[in-house]
Amino acid sequence: MARKKAPEPKPAACEVCKGTGEVSRTVEVGRKRRAVGQQTGFCLNCLGSGEAPE
Repeated sequence: MARKKAPEPKPAACEVCKGTGEVSRTVEVGRKRRAVGQQTGFCLNCLGSGEAPE
């Protein structure tokens, strides 16, 4: 009788982006660095995969 293979555990979610792969940053303009909004980009910790780096 063959044994069933246990499913591999899911990798942990990245703590910085909480598993989404994206982070928001405030956009600042001018010499006084006035905040005008937010911009979304990929997470540099997990490089957009959403999985915690090893």
